[in-house]
Amino acid sequence: MRVVRERRGAVALVGVAVVAAVASGCGIRTTSVPVDAGAAPSRLPCSVSGEDVESRSQAQSVPVRVYLVCASGLEAVDRTVPQTDDKNPQGSRVATAQALLNQLLAEPSPGEREAGFTTSVEGPLTVSAAREDDPEGALRLSRQPEDLPAAALSQIVCTYAENGATADGGTALLGGPGPYPARRYACTAQLRERPDSAPPTRPSS
Repeated sequence: MRVVRERRGAVALVGVAVVAAVASGCGIRTTSVPVDAGAAPSRLPCSVSGEDVESRSQAQSVPVRVYLVCASGLEAVDRTVPQTDDKNPQGSRVATAQALLNQLLAEPSPGEREAGFTTSVEGPLTVSAAREDDPEGALRLSRQPEDLPAAALSQIVCTYAENGATADGGTALLGGPGPYPARRYACTAQLRERPDSAPPTRPSS
């Protein structure tokens, strides 16, 4: 009986040695210390397919880009809005601005939500033409811009600046219903990275 047990013990030791040799040959190092494999890959790609854009297309529409919140920043997505009447430039600009605002007020599509997109813009919120004493290119929101959540205002500013709805040069000239002058808000790279911060302002003239 002792001989059999000794043989079994020897066989077991040989098996352990073989496993260790194989592991060593494959470059596998046993360790009891946890290995840091880095951060887990993000599941928010912040991009949508062309099929999702096509599903929103309408007859006599024009392509636009609107800014939504994704992964704590602002990312542009392709949308379409109804084509406006070019014979009335002022009315056309206001209509386009309202159409862009409606895109921000709407819930993201299923494909956009799956990609991680959200919107911070909430209604009721409308836009109207500038007052007589406003600088050229200004628009008036139905709420004071500074009273809106920072991320919502950032979305509006960058969307208007992207599509030239108010003024040129990557800015948006906006006022509210109160007796206050319109302000020129800039859509900067820093704002797109941190939309929860207040949009920077520039001289309105």
